[in-house]
Amino acid sequence: RAGGGMQVGLVDWAGGYLTGPRAAAATALGSSLGKEQTWELKVTGKQEEQTVVELVGPQGQSLWVDADGAVVCAQPTSGDRGQFLLGVHPSGAWTLQQVQSRKYLESDGEDVFCIRRGLTSYHMWMPQLAMHVYVVLFNPSLQLYARVDPELNRVWVDTPVPYLEECGFILRFRGGTYHLETFNHQFISRSEKLVQKPSAETAFHLTLEPGCLAFLTDREGQILYPHGSRGLLCLGDNPADNKEWFVIRRCPQWVNLRTRSKRYVTVVRDSDVYAGPKKVTPMSTFHFKVNPDSQTVQLKGINHRYLAQGLGRSLSCAWPTAPFCCCVAATATLGALLAMRSSSATSLSPTASTCCPANTASTTSRPTARAFGL
Repeated sequence: RAGGGMQVGLVDWAGGYLTGPRAAAATALGSSLGKEQTWELKVTGKQEEQTVVELVGPQGQSLWVDADGAVVCAQPTSGDRGQFLLGVHPSGAWTLQQVQSRKYLESDGEDVFCIRRGLTSYHMWMPQLAMHVYVVLFNPSLQLYARVDPELNRVWVDTPVPYLEECGFILRFRGGTYHLETFNHQFISRSEKLVQKPSAETAFHLTLEPGCLAFLTDREGQILYPHGSRGLLCLGDNPADNKEWFVIRRCPQWVNLRTRSKRYVTVVRDSDVYAGPKKVTPMSTFHFKVNPDSQTVQLKGINHRYLAQGLGRSLSCAWPTAPFCCCVAATATLGALLAMRSSSATSLSPTASTCCPANTASTTSRPTARAFGL
């Protein structure tokens, strides 16, 4: 379950955020989640059954403890002084125990220090995910995403690829608990059905582990997980096969490619690509992935296949040998090329081409490594 870095805010018992000014003492005086209250949680190893983590601030400096127990945000002079054992408690709260001294990070409501080994409520920190509020919920046990059913007013875990707007949720953090709002502005509740307004019935504790792996419980300790063959998302006591765990991911961006004649580029027979339909279909929807460093984009269909430029002006299939190299050619600016649902027509030519799985190589052509320019 250990994962890589994720962005979090840490809220103490008094409601203040752990704040790390550059080269200064850490405090708990932050009133909201801002730049100085956002920490990257990096997993650095394991010690017996516990995960060893490092907290890195926005300037790239670590949270570390000096010999007197003072907590500062700076470059640590000793590796162990910036290492903490992460404890995850039933309430969803975290504790951070310094590896070297075995003392816990704590707050008195203003100052932050690390001087005691006995665990108290002052050592509890509630994590808040510092990510875009629009998320999707992926169940690694089922390899499926959660989806709202607006007709039945329920949520199912039954979707392999989250291209539907019904798969998007808004993660609301209020008073140490989370509320999950749906695309049509309803809320997941303790009952099986959605409700119109947030309340104590829609408040859940989020037990969060590194890698954005989490599960949700209500105030009585019941767990939210998929039930039955259809994966109805509701409360229960005995989840099997780790079904309660979800990976919380930022909601992916999906786009459509449209020609001047208002026809959508569509994958046909799982391999061919044509610009034919005049209406948006699942097979004309592509995951829009941006590489900000190279100013290029990558387009992946819901069948996990990538668009790429082959010889000449046609599109062909390709295996991306490096990140973001399997992309459509940059023959125009991105703004002139993409039509995102309701925007104006594009200059893309409706030429036939093919599209291959991300894990197979093309046998028909050798695509170039050119990509859309932003």
